Amino acid sequence: QAQLVESGGGLVQAGGSLRLSCAASGRPFSSDAMGWFRQAPGKEREFVARISRSGSTYYVDSVKGRFTISRDNAKNTVYLQMNSLRPEDTAVYYCNRVSPVILTQHLGAWGQGTLVTVSS
Repeated sequence: QAQLVESGGGLVQAGGSLRLSCAASGRPFSSDAMGWFRQAPGKEREFVARISRSGSTYYVDSVKGRFTISRDNAKNTVYLQMNSLRPEDTAVYYCNRVSPVILTQHLGAWGQGTLVTVSS
């Protein structure tokens, strides 16, 4: 079973940037599409971005043009570069494997996540 460890969160002012990392282990990383999700206080977890095995990307409308997902198969790691951060981006961010068919559907267990707090 895949294990996922997210890191890189922190406190940042609005307009700032952060780069999140997710290290995966336990199964062949390059065979999986990967995604980022987030859960804001009092809200349900939501899809943010995904990257396919070939590198194709897809984003939720609210982060398009601000966030960039990427992957390094040699390091078994997926990244989320977040620019122009807004207070509404405040959430715990999680990575996970994603379905090759249902683009926003996660597969497998969640990691511990990494907290991103954007101050206004």
